[in-house]
Amino acid sequence: QGSKYHWQSQNVKQSGVDDMVLLSKISEDAIVENLKKRFMDDFIFTYIGSVLISVNPFKQMPYFTDREIELYQGAAQYENPPHIYALTDNMYRNMMIDQENQCVIISGESGAGKTVAAKYIMGYISKVSGGGDKVQHVKDIILQSNPLLEAFGNAKTVRNNNSSRFGKYFEIQFSRGGEPDGGKISNFLLEKSRVVSQNENERNFHVYYQLIEGANPQQKEALGIMTPDYYNYLNQSGTYKVDGTNDSKDFQETMEAMHVIGIPVAHQAQALQIIAGILHLGNISFIEAGNYGKVESTDLLAFPAYLLGVDPTRLQDKLTSRKMDSKWGGKSESIDVTLNQEQATYTRDALAKALYTRLFDYLVEAINKAIQKPHEEYSIGVLDIYGFEIFQRNGFEQFCINFVNEKLQQIFIELTLKAEQEEYVQEGIKWTPIEYFNNKVVCDLIENKLNPPGIMSVLDDVCATMHAKGEGADGTLLQKLSAAVGTHEHFNSWNSGFVIHHYAGKVSYEINGFCERNRDVLFTDLIELMQSSEHAFIRSLFPENLNTDKKSRPTTASCKIKKQANDLVNTLMKCTPHYIRCIKPNETKRPKDWEESRAKHQVEYLGLRENIRVRRAGYAYRRVFNKFLQRYAILTAETWPCWRGGEQQGVLHLLRSVNMDTDQYQMGRSKVFVKAPESLFLLEEMRERKFDTFARTIQKAWRKYIARRKYEQMREDASDILHNSKERRRNSINRNFVGDYLGLEQRPELRQFLAKRERVDFADSVNKFDRRFKVSSVNGSFCG
Repeated sequence: QGSKYHWQSQNVKQSGVDDMVLLSKISEDAIVENLKKRFMDDFIFTYIGSVLISVNPFKQMPYFTDREIELYQGAAQYENPPHIYALTDNMYRNMMIDQENQCVIISGESGAGKTVAAKYIMGYISKVSGGGDKVQHVKDIILQSNPLLEAFGNAKTVRNNNSSRFGKYFEIQFSRGGEPDGGKISNFLLEKSRVVSQNENERNFHVYYQLIEGANPQQKEALGIMTPDYYNYLNQSGTYKVDGTNDSKDFQETMEAMHVIGIPVAHQAQALQIIAGILHLGNISFIEAGNYGKVESTDLLAFPAYLLGVDPTRLQDKLTSRKMDSKWGGKSESIDVTLNQEQATYTRDALAKALYTRLFDYLVEAINKAIQKPHEEYSIGVLDIYGFEIFQRNGFEQFCINFVNEKLQQIFIELTLKAEQEEYVQEGIKWTPIEYFNNKVVCDLIENKLNPPGIMSVLDDVCATMHAKGEGADGTLLQKLSAAVGTHEHFNSWNSGFVIHHYAGKVSYEINGFCERNRDVLFTDLIELMQSSEHAFIRSLFPENLNTDKKSRPTTASCKIKKQANDLVNTLMKCTPHYIRCIKPNETKRPKDWEESRAKHQVEYLGLRENIRVRRAGYAYRRVFNKFLQRYAILTAETWPCWRGGEQQGVLHLLRSVNMDTDQYQMGRSKVFVKAPESLFLLEEMRERKFDTFARTIQKAWRKYIARRKYEQMREDASDILHNSKERRRNSINRNFVGDYLGLEQRPELRQFLAKRERVDFADSVNKFDRRFKVSSVNGSFCG
């Protein structure tokens, strides 16, 4: 495969330890050294029990071929080197055997390789699951959703050339036979501010550059496509190209993905029109004219208005003025307020962000419609969500992104450290508690409603009472935060922002823009403008009923993300979870470059040392008695097909039948705990052998049946060949043998004679010779 080591060689060289539970010394330094040793030898995967650690190699690795898929399919974890295929196969088999939904939580900071890991999981499931044309169609959509959502939802950031700027939870739904026959995507918090502004050395969403590079001449002319430096929404960062990315080729893949998913050709064209329309909209600039905002060049209004199907004059009016409700003397009336330059710019950007966000939501919904099924049977969920981010300047988006990561870390702590230790105590297993940092205190700091109110609650209160212009709201927010949570051990404030001590480190957030971005209000004027579009597709993206929606208080961005994060946690808690912890080894994005301090920091905040200690002191496997009996009942005649007795006794009978050492398991109050993975693999191997024996028995019976059927068919065929074709005794085919060659029916004296003897099997006339070989002339008969 071009690698310096052979992945499938039986004599593969050992590099560190495959499973860090086996480390001789448990410390951050020992963990980092083991990961480094393996990383330098091109081993990017390492286990901590069932948790997979993945280090981003920043290059294509050779062991993701069909050969590896065959190697890991149905194999036990210990049989092969650590691999994401092993974890995926384990998920798939557990779903089928235990009939329980599974999920994999892929976590790590931006650029650690989460999105690539999600692709490999989907690719493996697509390869190993069966199915006909309908299932293949679902598989195609699942795989094609990746390039489409990456084009519209990913972008180059300072830390990652293909950074997910939205969260995605993809559920692959299966039939009871294990065939993927449906799916569902939930998306979270698209970073829409990127549509209108980017930091230095970053890019807007990939699709803009794909369109500029990949559109054909007719499309470029129709959409008014220029070079990227012409557009205000693309030229702020000075970065247009990404190493190793072919935007033109990616554009073709994006359009092919739209086709496979089933998006109508007309809607595909309209989507490109919206993308181009946003670019041209960004070139409309404003100047201050007597404290009012005025369009600097009205010539630039025509083309975006044409692409969006609206009147240019109306577009100008809606960008420079706003309709507001005024109450005076008990009466309510609508008045037009002229905007200043800053407000007009904000309105233009709000329209661009709304168009892009709603187009993105349409694409997600199109994928869901193409693969939805009426009822769910089994599912595997793959969570690929934006990684933890710490930039030089961190704003409202980073605050929301880091909050979601904080919640995911809480799940990991809850299920691998806290819940596991509590389970041992509840089940009466001897246990010495292991200390760890529980980040629930940070989650409460952010999302608490009362006593004391969290940061999001204070933010929503300020936004509910802020002036329409929003002036001074951020300063008020900072004051109220200092009063509400200023004494919290994980919070500090400074003159233009605040600091949160996250699980992954301290992050400074600049308060500027927090309130405006949290309000996330799209003014009714802009909705009315888009509802007047001559394009039905664009009108469908703005379905609001403005008469009824006016009465309700708009939902804030922080309120939405808090609800989405808690709904996600509830969804994940209903599944059997698996974990991939991704590590970014350097900031240079180069292979074989290992930054010791960066790796150590991630090892610390991911809690790998505590994870190893709990796994080492605890039990690798635990199962309630009836589930354990159900899975391994096949091992003995007493338990198969049904154990008659107490469940605990049945479990003990099974463990003794395989001669498992008594120090390798403990019986809790409702569960059995197995210490080492090797002991569990022993059970699994014996189970596989039983299935093998039964399979051979079935094969033997089937072959016997097939052989007998073939023999009978041959007899039939022979009969057909000879029928009416024999010269002598042509009527003997298909006639029973009667053994009468004497003609007894015509010779009554013989019949009378033979009737006195035993049953005659065969009779014939014979010639009798005397000792002188003289033939006698007497007719005789032979009876046997």
